[in-house]
Amino acid sequence: MASFFSQLQRTFTPASRKEEQQHSDMLSKETLLKAYRLMMTTRAMADIYDANRQICKYVHSTSRGHEAIQLATGFLLQSCDYVSPYYRDESLMLGMGFRPYEMMLQLLAKADDPFTGGREYYNHPNIRREGYPTIIHQSSATGMQTIPTTGLAQGVQYIEKRKLKDYEVPPVVICSLGDGSVTEGEVSEAFSFAALHQLPVIYLVQDNDWGISVSSDEARTNDAYDYAAGFKGLERVRVNGSDFVDSYKTMEYTIDWVRRERKPILVHAKVPLLGHHTSGVRKEWYRTAEDLERHAQNDPGPKLKKLLLQRGVKEELLEEIENEERLFVQREFEEAVNAADPEPATVSDHIFAPTPATVEKGVRQPEGKEKVVMVDAALHAVEEILQDYPEALFYGQDVGRRLGGVFREAATLADKFGDDRVFNTAIQEAYIIGSTVGMSAVGLKPIVEVQFADYIYPGINQLVTEISKSCYLSCGKFPVSCIVRVPIGAYGGGGPYHSGSVESTLATIKGIKIAYPSNAADLKGLMKAAFLDPNPVIMLEHKGLYWSKVPGTDEAKMVEPDRNYVLPLGKGIAVLQASDEHVHNGSSICIITYGMGVYWAKNAAQQFPGQVEVIDIRTLYPLDEELIFETVRRHGKCMVLTEEQLRNSFCEALSGRIAQQCFYQLDAPVTTVGALDLPAVPMNTALEAAMLPSAEKVAEKIRALLDY
Repeated sequence: MASFFSQLQRTFTPASRKEEQQHSDMLSKETLLKAYRLMMTTRAMADIYDANRQICKYVHSTSRGHEAIQLATGFLLQSCDYVSPYYRDESLMLGMGFRPYEMMLQLLAKADDPFTGGREYYNHPNIRREGYPTIIHQSSATGMQTIPTTGLAQGVQYIEKRKLKDYEVPPVVICSLGDGSVTEGEVSEAFSFAALHQLPVIYLVQDNDWGISVSSDEARTNDAYDYAAGFKGLERVRVNGSDFVDSYKTMEYTIDWVRRERKPILVHAKVPLLGHHTSGVRKEWYRTAEDLERHAQNDPGPKLKKLLLQRGVKEELLEEIENEERLFVQREFEEAVNAADPEPATVSDHIFAPTPATVEKGVRQPEGKEKVVMVDAALHAVEEILQDYPEALFYGQDVGRRLGGVFREAATLADKFGDDRVFNTAIQEAYIIGSTVGMSAVGLKPIVEVQFADYIYPGINQLVTEISKSCYLSCGKFPVSCIVRVPIGAYGGGGPYHSGSVESTLATIKGIKIAYPSNAADLKGLMKAAFLDPNPVIMLEHKGLYWSKVPGTDEAKMVEPDRNYVLPLGKGIAVLQASDEHVHNGSSICIITYGMGVYWAKNAAQQFPGQVEVIDIRTLYPLDEELIFETVRRHGKCMVLTEEQLRNSFCEALSGRIAQQCFYQLDAPVTTVGALDLPAVPMNTALEAAMLPSAEKVAEKIRALLDY
């Protein structure tokens, strides 16, 4: 294989005029004229945007200089394929058959923008349309698309191996990105996974020597082609991306090879940058006249025009094409300008896709069954999901056959379902989380795991930038159906990097759901609901409750619900009720809590018989505000209890909401109880205990609140 691509590399190095003529003869005159026409379309689009800067007020980039490699790629893609264009890929879109008008609707943020309904920047497409390649949602964060798009290729490979679908033509996945973004760490994670697992993906890297005002020589020691050499199993090839014939033949060979061999390759396309970085960062601000002139010499348009003239095309015809495209683009632009803006009332549409898991069903406490610990309830829930849904799979660090999870939460699953369905990943939290975007887009339902809550931060970028926004910015076309399991919380000297609570960080992210069960039955029911939900769900699972080894947490063990049990997200429950007498006399309080807080609250309440009602919210989002507010209004006194460091936490925000909604029924300020505001959980168990809440500390606060 290496010899094939080394030969391909030699083929498309600068050649003699005779060799150039031979290569151009391989392409029909019709294909060359089509490319030239679309290059003129692209030029006219850039010109009209620049001439109407007040109308084109939203930031945008154009593909000027990149047209040859992009058009060649667009021409060669089939409707079965997947492609992730980046923000400079308007010519790629034209090559696939999209109208300038459609793209201009996004440029001007119009209601009929077919990609995002006026919610996204120019050339941030996503689409499912018959006869076209599929384009998943992706962000503007440079390089971030490599992980979701590699997840697409991972999903295609999984479907092929498991024979979940018969592809008439084997799909190819193309991830387009600029050379400046290859320095991103998440790009490395994607390359590494693709090379290790031999995924059918093409990384099309367009290198114009600039990352905004940062030139290549001050940003990196090598280009993407050289960098790719470090990933064993990732093939690579260079191409003159400003020459349409070179670009077409290289991409033709490459796409055919990936379609046949099902292996990854990086294509390094050298291109000029003829336009501005964006409309907001103009080229004359940071590039010299010499820079601009050097790039102008490689303009793909004049190169292709020269070739067409050599092939006998009349100059008058080429001038006619230029004029036609200028007028065509003018008409398309005027139509887009006159299109309607989005209705403000639609601003909250498509935050989540509708879920079928809306009511509790199944048997929560089957007769004759023994109690199980939480970790076993989770294991059984995932096992039943894998049995019932062939599109489900489970991966993460150390969840594979040898260990079955560091908490044994995946024990025996790989033995039962195979190493390609339950498997280990490298230490790549960004890839583990972000790959679910692509997996979900091809119809799979991944369950993934981050080993400890403290380690979720490398994956936050993918969670925020890609996953949480996908449904909203795609107008519902690409919700991300996934479960991210996260063991969380402190107990028994876990130390500063294995004991953290991260729910407040997660709760600031809009577009995800967060569950935090406190017992075995809830964990199983919520896991089933999370799987059925077409949206991303973070499942926070307290390590201290997994086996009920922490004193006072025996009630986390419960009779295991049957396999059909589903507990909808957003439904809290009273796990301890106050007596009607104390409520009537005004001598009761309620505690709103979750996770380990449930047991601190219930154990503390033993000192105040009948005076304390404990609400386990079970999910942080959606939140059962109706239950919370009704309970607070009934008691008049409220405590919000968390394991997290208290200041600026989810619980402080909730207490503020309670104060707003229940102000007239409150008989005392809302009390908040949580961990000390320390940067980390100390290792020493005495220091850990000093930091965290406990039943004794909660009891003191209950007493003070009752005496208020």
